[in-house]
Amino acid sequence: MAARDRGRPGRKGDNAKKVPELGALLEARDYLGAITLLEFERKMFTDQKQASGWKDRGGGAESYEWIEGGNIPLTEDERQADQQRLMWIAYCAFHVGNFRKALDTYQQIMQQGSDDQMLYTYQSCCLMGLGWFQEAEEKAMQGPASPLQTRLLFHLAHRLNDENKLMMFHQKLCDTTPDQLSLASIHYLRNHFQEATDIYKRLLLENRDYTALNVYVALCYYKLDYYDVSLEILAAYLQAHPDSSIALNLKACNQFRLYDGKAAEAELSPLTKDAVSIDKIESALVRHNMVVFQQGERALQILPPIVGTVPEARLNLVIYHMHHNEVQEAYELMREIEPTSPQEYILKGITNLTLGQQLDSREHLKVAQQYFQLLGASASECDTIPGRQCMASCFFVLRQFDDVLVYLSSIEAYYPNDPTFLYNYAIARAAAGKYKEAEPALLSLQAGGAAEELSRDYIFQMWLARCLVMNGKARQAWEIYLKMEGTQESFAMLQLLANDCYRAGAFLYAAKAFDTLERLDPNPEYWEGKRGACVGTFQQIIARKERKETLREVMAMLKSTRNPQVEYLARVMKKWARDNGVNA
Repeated sequence: MAARDRGRPGRKGDNAKKVPELGALLEARDYLGAITLLEFERKMFTDQKQASGWKDRGGGAESYEWIEGGNIPLTEDERQADQQRLMWIAYCAFHVGNFRKALDTYQQIMQQGSDDQMLYTYQSCCLMGLGWFQEAEEKAMQGPASPLQTRLLFHLAHRLNDENKLMMFHQKLCDTTPDQLSLASIHYLRNHFQEATDIYKRLLLENRDYTALNVYVALCYYKLDYYDVSLEILAAYLQAHPDSSIALNLKACNQFRLYDGKAAEAELSPLTKDAVSIDKIESALVRHNMVVFQQGERALQILPPIVGTVPEARLNLVIYHMHHNEVQEAYELMREIEPTSPQEYILKGITNLTLGQQLDSREHLKVAQQYFQLLGASASECDTIPGRQCMASCFFVLRQFDDVLVYLSSIEAYYPNDPTFLYNYAIARAAAGKYKEAEPALLSLQAGGAAEELSRDYIFQMWLARCLVMNGKARQAWEIYLKMEGTQESFAMLQLLANDCYRAGAFLYAAKAFDTLERLDPNPEYWEGKRGACVGTFQQIIARKERKETLREVMAMLKSTRNPQVEYLARVMKKWARDNGVNA
């Protein structure tokens, strides 16, 4: 029996779990655990008082009062102890992002008679976390002057776009670590990533044990497009904190930029392994990024509810609508946004550009051009790839295609296989009159793959036809029309071929195009065009630049028109044919 007892659990209490201490939970940043412990202690305190004659007035453990005239008064020590617990509950709630609970808890402390004026400042922090910036500023001003109040008002000035107040509170910042961290974060929020990086690096040199600064530096390098550097800096932090959701998420974003969505998803697996679908993931940021990594899957379900929580959610929702040709929806999302980041400027420009093209609105096109120019000409973006793309788009709208080519050629090496870039580059060449360069570029897009859909677009076909005509290949251009014959766009193609072939001296195909146009629409201008093209073809036959047999086609086209001039032209052509032994 004794031998068997060795394998059994010991007596009750031998292996019983100890109640964790608050200090240990806070040290481990287990704020939810700390809240649970504190609320349990308050519940125990409440139960003990109730057993002693204290009565709950229906508010539960979160709101209780002593009965007036009762025999069990709340001692000063008990009151202070309870308020201390509430302060820690509010602190922990704030740190897990439950700003509403933190705000209500601070209010509860004030209702219990606390005269601590810093509670106004703490409430202001909660209001800012909730996005109520005006209310947060008013509440902060009720609190006492302090470094926290200065930092808080500094951030609120940025949120409220008040540059005067921003500079005023900037000057009040000191050289302390909290103040410098606050300054660095404002630099980051204002897209001054290099300035933020410099501050974080200096603080890291002074405080080697502040390992979280590595994440901030890595985040800045990510924003500066140095993804490899960002990963290298992040690796040291993840080695010490492999379960950090912020660091894992940043690593995934770097992998997405360097590789693809699959590689990024793999990095997030520790954060998503317990979720059966994207919408079951606890973190709004991770849910958002999973939508991006999966090329917009479930975007309409995931992104709209977090538009006010994750700043990029609105922008990615705009991108989703643009990918699905839902231009009006994308435009409405950006309508009231005053751009502050490069991405916002770009999307503001793109939505106005696309809507302007759809509605043929000069106003929208002008707005788009201005946003592209503002970003592309800015000192911080003029030498970046997006900045040069914006300047190319600006000049595209202005129809200054030689300038478009200057900017596109400078970034061509970064888009060797991007069909959209290659398409725009080819169109810009054609629009600038560089048809010999544009033709092979357009033809290469017809080879299949991702560009195949672009090559089926009638605008693409129109530009290809123009290049072929201008390069002396009018017959191939006419074959493009024959494949389009009967479609809605065929009439526009005929007009292009008629005029371009005439301009290029390909008179036979100009005559064919004008003849077909005249059959579809008996407009006198089409007869005039056909007459000139037929005469031009006749001249080329005489000059032996066109086959003599072609004269029969020319005569047939002329006779299809009832016009007194036809008889004279036909008589001249027949006489030449008889004199030269040609059967007309």
